[in-house]
Amino acid sequence: MHEYRATTSWQRSSADFTYETYNRAHEVKFGGGEVVPWSAAPEFKGDAMRVNPEEAYVASLSTCHMLTFLAVAARKRFTVDSYVDEAVGVMEKGPQGKYWVSRVTLRPKVAFSGDRQPSPQEISDLHHAAHENCFVANSVKSAVTVELR
Repeated sequence: MHEYRATTSWQRSSADFTYETYNRAHEVKFGGGEVVPWSAAPEFKGDAMRVNPEEAYVASLSTCHMLTFLAVAARKRFTVDSYVDEAVGVMEKGPQGKYWVSRVTLRPKVAFSGDRQPSPQEISDLHHAAHENCFVANSVKSAVTVELR
């Protein structure tokens, strides 16, 4: 078993505290000591210059898939030179009328080098294995799809 920790800190910064006026800015300190400024998404009165939970959710799925893909590719003896994913998450109202991130689309573009180049089918298989073994994807109920570029 592994544990992962994050400490979220927020402090009121104005005299009044109403939905319209309270500050959404806060910080998250991760287990390794890195402190990252966060906020609500701009659609919810947050600061667009800070990370928001919805973007972090999409990024978590994207980075987990990438890291798993790199591991699978390395084990298959393919050399990956670069990996860029323009991932998109969609938030909408669910059947109960509550908002949720219903789906995340990963759009990875991978460049390989060396004598051993994967075929299009092998690239698809690598992504399939990465998706099946991604810890984060295995932990969420959102639909996650991979569109190869």
